[in-house]
Amino acid sequence: MDWGGWMEEIERCRGVFASLIGAEPDEIAITTSVSAATSAVASALDFRGKRNRVLASGAEFPTVGHVWKAQERLGAVVDWVPVRDERMIAGDYSGYIDERTAMVSAAHAWYQNGSLQDVGEIGRVAHENGALIFVDAYQSVGNVPIDVKKMDVDFLAGGALKYLLGLPGIAFLYVKRSVAETLEPGVTGWFGRIDPFSFDAAHLDWAPAARRFDTGTPPIFNAYVARAGMEMIAEIGTTAIREWILQLSGRLVERAHECGLEIHGPEAPELRSASTAIRCGALDSHDVEVKLRERGVLASARGPVIRMAPHFYNTLDEIDSAVNTLADILKGS
Repeated sequence: MDWGGWMEEIERCRGVFASLIGAEPDEIAITTSVSAATSAVASALDFRGKRNRVLASGAEFPTVGHVWKAQERLGAVVDWVPVRDERMIAGDYSGYIDERTAMVSAAHAWYQNGSLQDVGEIGRVAHENGALIFVDAYQSVGNVPIDVKKMDVDFLAGGALKYLLGLPGIAFLYVKRSVAETLEPGVTGWFGRIDPFSFDAAHLDWAPAARRFDTGTPPIFNAYVARAGMEMIAEIGTTAIREWILQLSGRLVERAHECGLEIHGPEAPELRSASTAIRCGALDSHDVEVKLRERGVLASARGPVIRMAPHFYNTLDEIDSAVNTLADILKGS
């Protein structure tokens, strides 16, 4: 054991993630997954009064929706803003948010096809009605520039597994400082205390700012890998990464059309994160994913589509090869 060294690494990891999203280190909690982060946020809310509605987007990853649904036994009423034209549209929220809304949950990018939504605009409407906003940025952090202060969101969660080049088992939760100080999460642990190493089981105090959302022993070794990946992203810069992904995504759509494939969701690259979804027709998307992997193409099955998600290290030639391979499989070659 080396608790001193481990804690230094956790703080370095916390700081790198904070810098990537325009936050301060003490506004970041370290957790194990977005599921755990969302549960901690939900546990800090009181649904017993008139303001008991949670308004979620139809583009939520299932784990986020499940956490909000689990609060219904505690008095929450969960409503949904539906997907329209295979994407989420920020203007649709205004017709749903009202004085009963406690939390608006809005995925930054839809996990199925990568379509982005203006969470800053959604947050503005939420705040005008006295509600908070929670953003799942797992599909966007690392490939889309994010500034939580400009967006003015209250919570933002993301993990290291995807575009931050890390491993599963570690995730991050941004909590606006002014909001954090008003909350006491029921999902907690010894690292949510002012001094975890006081070993006082009978005294429940709260660490300042977002650190009160830390729970048990942090995922220490995952943090070493996560920091290495995030530092690489920071060195290149998310703005540069975004510019290259826009070119790759544009090429992907162009080549898909040439091959007679159908895009799911918005085709314009600027309306999506790094993901582009292609319909699989009558074929099972999981079977297509397996066949792609056998031929050296890594993609993800998501319902009726195959999701392709290039990153900064991919080339235009690789895009052409991947789409050609997918077309061969979908056409039965």
